[in-house]
Amino acid sequence: MTYFFYICVCLCLIIFQTAIMPYLPLFDRFYDLLCPFVIYLGLFRPARESIPVILIIGMIMDGILGGPFGLYVTTYVWLFIGVKWMISYLHLGNSALLALVVASGVLLENFIFIGTMAIIAPEARFPANATSIVGVQVLWAIFTGPLVLKVFDYTQKGWNRWYAGRFVKRA
Repeated sequence: MTYFFYICVCLCLIIFQTAIMPYLPLFDRFYDLLCPFVIYLGLFRPARESIPVILIIGMIMDGILGGPFGLYVTTYVWLFIGVKWMISYLHLGNSALLALVVASGVLLENFIFIGTMAIIAPEARFPANATSIVGVQVLWAIFTGPLVLKVFDYTQKGWNRWYAGRFVKRA
């Protein structure tokens, strides 16, 4: 049932990000909402549960956004690996560290996107406002990242309590 929860969350995030956020003036330069979800999976969920979800949402994003196939899968996998590596060295109970992790994840995602663009189309010009867009996304991540992670965690725990109380028979 956990996978059903992940599917619902991912579909809601993808629909909100692709259909609603571009039309909101304040959020037109917001970071990828699936980035903190992948970070949440890396921080709070086991790898055997997270990897299939990451691969599926990466393939969905690759299919929807029309970029080079495998770009989002690769980005999300590297982000997940980086988070798993990072938590082996840091205790992430502090909100400031959570903000740093989310901001680092957004920065890593943008570096992978820009690097892929530079490799695939070296003749393409680097957008003049790319640095400011990445800077705005990192600032958004610093201020909203810990809150988004806590919302994911709270929702997951609420789902687990609801599911256990409703469907799991007690002996």
